[in-house]
Amino acid sequence: MVDVSELTTGMSASCPRCGFMLTRKRRDAYRRIIAFASAGLIFLFVANNYPFLSFSSSGLESVMTLRQTPGALWANDMPEVSLLVAAFILVIPAAILLMMLALSFSLSQDRYHAWMTPVAKTIFLARNWSMVEVFIIGVIVSLVKIAAMATVEIGLAFWAYAAFTICFTLSVAHLDRYQCWQDIERLGVAR
Repeated sequence: MVDVSELTTGMSASCPRCGFMLTRKRRDAYRRIIAFASAGLIFLFVANNYPFLSFSSSGLESVMTLRQTPGALWANDMPEVSLLVAAFILVIPAAILLMMLALSFSLSQDRYHAWMTPVAKTIFLARNWSMVEVFIIGVIVSLVKIAAMATVEIGLAFWAYAAFTICFTLSVAHLDRYQCWQDIERLGVAR
C-alpha cells in the first residue's frame, strides 16, 4: 500500500514494486486542462469546416473534409464503419473535452455539483474509447502509401486535427484520476 495523502505540489507517487506512476500533483492542473480542452475544441471546429485532404490523379480531383468522412463511408454501404468513425474520431473526443471543461472549471473554482461524480466516471471510462491518436497515425501512414499513386495536398483541417490530437492528449494527461477524485470528495464533504 502506498500512502499518497502527503503529496505536495510537484510531487508524484510511484508503485515501489513495478515503478508505475500512481499519481502526480500538478500546480494549476485544472487551468491547464481548461486551456488545452478549449484549444482542442477550437481546433476540432476548424478541422470540421475546412478541407482535410485533396487528391488529384489523371486530371481528376477530389477534396475531402473531416465531417464528410462518415458520410462517404455510409454512401459506400458501410454504415457500421461510418458510425464507428464518427463516434471515435469526432463525437466521443468532443464530448470528453466538453465534460473535462465543465469538470475542471468547477474544480478550479472549488464548486461542488451533483453531476461531477457521474461526469468524472464517464470521462475516465470514455477516454479509453477515443481513437484520436490512432486516426491521425492511420492518416499519416495512408498518405505515405497514396503519395506514390496520386498528388496529395494536405489541407488546413489536417493540421488543425493534428493540433487537436496534441491538445486532446495533453488535456487527458493532465487529469490525474486520484487527484480528481480527492478534490470531488473534498468539495462534496465540505458542502
